[in-house]
Amino acid sequence: MSDIEKVKQLRKSTGAGFKDCNSALKESNGDLDKAAEILRIKGIAKASKKMSRSATEGVVVTSGNEKKMSLIEVNCETDFVAKNDDFIEFVKELSELNNHHSSNIDDLKKSMMKNNKTVDENLVALIAKIGEKITIGRVKTLADENSRNFSYQHSVIKDNVSKLIVIVSLSTNDKSDKVDLFGKQLSMHIAASNPIALNPNQIDQEIINKEINLIEEELKNSGKPDDIARKISLGKINKFKDENSLMSQDWVMDPKMKVKDVIKTLGISNLQINNFTRLKIGE
Repeated sequence: MSDIEKVKQLRKSTGAGFKDCNSALKESNGDLDKAAEILRIKGIAKASKKMSRSATEGVVVTSGNEKKMSLIEVNCETDFVAKNDDFIEFVKELSELNNHHSSNIDDLKKSMMKNNKTVDENLVALIAKIGEKITIGRVKTLADENSRNFSYQHSVIKDNVSKLIVIVSLSTNDKSDKVDLFGKQLSMHIAASNPIALNPNQIDQEIINKEINLIEEELKNSGKPDDIARKISLGKINKFKDENSLMSQDWVMDPKMKVKDVIKTLGISNLQINNFTRLKIGE
């Protein structure tokens, strides 16, 4: 086999660049297996150096069906790489594996990809090839045999790869077009309104406490009597809860109605919102 044929074969098997492959073959005296190992070790070293950098760009990818659907966030350093074909191919296969493993990140990283290498190994190789820090971020799976999942993508890059994706799970026996439309519209509402909980009493207390501290700081120097300040504070925190809870938010399709009112007007007695998740790059 000629030197150029060896370089081609090494590039095909490792995904490394021409110069790196040529250098590794010279170092290994033409031994393909040794050259591949040299590239693997160098790739790990390159990846380690890049892991201290900031990765705030990337994509969100969805996989699954109406009974089980998953989201996975994959971060990189630049929007240019987020549209790279090798990156897109990797994240799409990764998303399918994430759905298979129900967003168990440890199992996901150890799972085998189509090239018979683990996710972690492929991640290191991709970092070395592309030259940017790439990390697996947030993951989420919604699965319930008695529910139906609906999704919405915003800023689509390709197929199931986007900058923002929403999944919402509805519990209902109704399979009419009316439910399908509501599921789609509700997903769009969540994308636009970014609720942090389904109901006001489900907002994390730590978030509430932070908001209370901000309100108290705002009112501290207002000169208002304590009893008036307490009433204002209570009103503001209740407003915060309503504006950030899905059921009490103004419906984006008709702001005169709340989400809970829309559900009532549909006239489907067993219709419930079970769960939802929203992932957006940069948030």
